[in-house]
Amino acid sequence: MEKLQDIKQTVILNAPIEKVWKKVSTSEGIEAWFMPNDFKAELGYEFYIQSPFGPSPCKVTELDEPNRLSFEWDKDGWFVSFILKDLGGKTEFTLIHGGWKQSDELVEKAQAESAVIRERMSQGWTGILAKLGKVVEE
Repeated sequence: MEKLQDIKQTVILNAPIEKVWKKVSTSEGIEAWFMPNDFKAELGYEFYIQSPFGPSPCKVTELDEPNRLSFEWDKDGWFVSFILKDLGGKTEFTLIHGGWKQSDELVEKAQAESAVIRERMSQGWTGILAKLGKVVEE
Protein backbone atom coordinates (compact mmCIF):
# COMPACT_ATOMS: atom_id res chain seq x y z
CA MET A 1 0.00 0.00 0.00
CA GLU A 2 1.29 3.43 -0.91
CA LYS A 3 1.10 6.32 1.48
CA LEU A 4 -1.31 9.10 0.59
CA GLN A 5 0.04 12.10 -1.32
CA ASP A 6 0.71 15.38 0.44
CA ILE A 7 -1.99 18.01 0.21
CA LYS A 8 -0.49 20.91 -1.75
CA GLN A 9 -2.38 24.11 -2.46
CA THR A 10 -1.10 27.38 -3.88
CA VAL A 11 -2.85 30.76 -3.88
CA ILE A 12 -1.79 34.22 -5.01
CA LEU A 13 -2.44 36.75 -2.25
CA ASN A 14 -2.91 40.41 -3.05
CA ALA A 15 -0.56 41.55 -0.28
CA PRO A 16 3.20 42.06 0.14
CA ILE A 17 5.23 39.13 1.49
CA GLU A 18 6.02 40.92 4.81
CA LYS A 19 2.30 41.31 5.55
CA VAL A 20 1.54 37.69 4.68
CA TRP A 21 4.51 36.46 6.74
CA LYS A 22 3.16 38.33 9.78
CA LYS A 23 -0.20 36.56 9.41
CA VAL A 24 1.35 33.10 9.10
CA SER A 25 4.18 33.38 11.65
CA THR A 26 2.54 34.93 14.73
CA SER A 27 0.05 33.44 17.17
CA GLU A 28 -2.54 36.20 16.58
CA GLY A 29 -2.01 36.07 12.84
CA ILE A 30 -2.52 32.30 12.66
CA GLU A 31 -5.60 32.49 14.88
CA ALA A 32 -7.21 35.04 12.52
CA TRP A 33 -7.42 32.53 9.64
CA PHE A 34 -6.69 29.07 11.07
CA MET A 35 -7.14 28.09 14.74
CA PRO A 36 -6.32 29.36 18.25
CA ASN A 37 -2.74 28.53 19.25
CA ASP A 38 0.25 29.54 21.36
CA PHE A 39 2.73 29.58 18.48
CA LYS A 40 6.10 31.35 18.59
CA ALA A 41 8.40 31.72 15.57
CA GLU A 42 11.34 29.89 17.12
CA LEU A 43 13.02 26.78 15.73
CA GLY A 44 12.20 23.78 17.96
CA TYR A 45 9.42 25.68 19.78
CA GLU A 46 6.65 23.40 21.01
CA PHE A 47 3.12 24.78 20.89
CA TYR A 48 -0.52 23.74 20.69
CA ILE A 49 -3.18 24.33 18.07
CA GLN A 50 -6.70 24.17 19.49
CA SER A 51 -8.38 21.93 16.93
CA PRO A 52 -12.02 20.77 16.93
CA PHE A 53 -10.68 17.47 18.35
CA GLY A 54 -8.89 19.19 21.23
CA PRO A 55 -5.37 20.58 21.62
CA SER A 56 -2.85 19.30 19.07
CA PRO A 57 0.82 19.33 20.07
CA CYS A 58 3.05 20.91 17.41
CA LYS A 59 6.73 21.72 16.98
CA VAL A 60 8.46 24.26 14.72
CA THR A 61 10.87 22.34 12.45
CA GLU A 62 11.81 24.94 9.85
CA LEU A 63 11.99 28.71 9.95
CA ASP A 64 13.29 30.86 7.12
CA GLU A 65 11.75 34.35 7.37
CA PRO A 66 9.87 35.42 5.27
CA ASN A 67 9.98 32.43 2.92
CA ARG A 68 9.25 29.23 4.79
CA LEU A 69 7.81 27.90 8.00
CA SER A 70 7.20 24.24 8.84
CA PHE A 71 5.90 22.43 11.89
CA GLU A 72 5.02 18.95 13.06
CA TRP A 73 1.29 18.72 13.72
CA ASP A 74 -0.15 16.31 16.26
CA LYS A 75 0.98 12.73 16.86
CA ASP A 76 0.12 11.11 13.51
CA GLY A 77 3.32 12.11 11.71
CA TRP A 78 1.78 15.11 9.96
CA PHE A 79 3.74 18.17 9.01
CA VAL A 80 2.58 21.51 7.64
CA SER A 81 4.70 23.89 5.57
CA PHE A 82 3.94 27.46 4.56
CA ILE A 83 6.03 28.55 1.56
CA LEU A 84 5.96 32.21 0.55
CA LYS A 85 7.30 33.70 -2.67
CA ASP A 86 7.58 37.44 -3.23
CA LEU A 87 5.82 38.51 -6.43
CA GLY A 88 6.44 42.22 -5.94
CA GLY A 89 3.46 43.54 -3.99
CA LYS A 90 1.73 40.15 -4.17
CA THR A 91 2.67 36.85 -2.56
CA GLU A 92 2.49 33.30 -3.82
CA PHE A 93 1.52 31.19 -0.81
CA THR A 94 1.86 27.41 -0.93
CA LEU A 95 0.57 25.16 1.78
CA ILE A 96 1.81 21.58 2.10
CA HIS A 97 0.18 19.18 4.56
CA GLY A 98 2.13 15.93 4.47
CA GLY A 99 3.06 12.90 6.51
CA TRP A 100 -0.06 10.95 5.58
CA LYS A 101 -0.23 7.23 6.24
CA GLN A 102 -1.78 4.57 4.05
CA SER A 103 -5.34 5.30 2.97
CA ASP A 104 -7.02 2.68 5.16
CA GLU A 105 -5.04 3.50 8.30
CA LEU A 106 -7.06 4.99 11.14
CA VAL A 107 -6.51 8.56 12.33
CA GLU A 108 -7.14 7.98 16.06
CA LYS A 109 -8.41 11.41 17.10
CA ALA A 110 -10.88 11.67 14.24
CA GLN A 111 -11.84 7.98 14.31
CA ALA A 112 -11.78 7.74 10.52
CA GLU A 113 -9.50 6.35 7.82
CA SER A 114 -6.63 8.47 6.56
CA ALA A 115 -8.10 8.73 3.05
CA VAL A 116 -11.36 10.16 4.45
CA ILE A 117 -9.54 12.62 6.71
CA ARG A 118 -7.17 13.67 3.91
CA GLU A 119 -10.14 14.44 1.63
CA ARG A 120 -11.85 16.44 4.40
CA MET A 121 -8.65 18.29 5.23
CA SER A 122 -7.97 19.09 1.58
CA GLN A 123 -11.40 20.73 1.28
CA GLY A 124 -10.88 22.37 4.66
CA TRP A 125 -7.57 23.91 3.58
CA THR A 126 -9.25 25.42 0.50
CA GLY A 127 -11.62 27.33 2.79
CA ILE A 128 -8.85 28.20 5.25
CA LEU A 129 -6.64 29.65 2.49
CA ALA A 130 -9.60 31.71 1.22
CA LYS A 131 -9.91 33.08 4.76
CA LEU A 132 -6.16 33.85 4.81
CA GLY A 133 -6.66 35.80 1.57
CA LYS A 134 -9.40 37.90 3.20
CA VAL A 135 -7.27 38.52 6.31
CA VAL A 136 -4.15 39.69 4.43
CA GLU A 137 -6.06 41.74 1.88
CA GLU A 138 -7.95 43.77 4.52
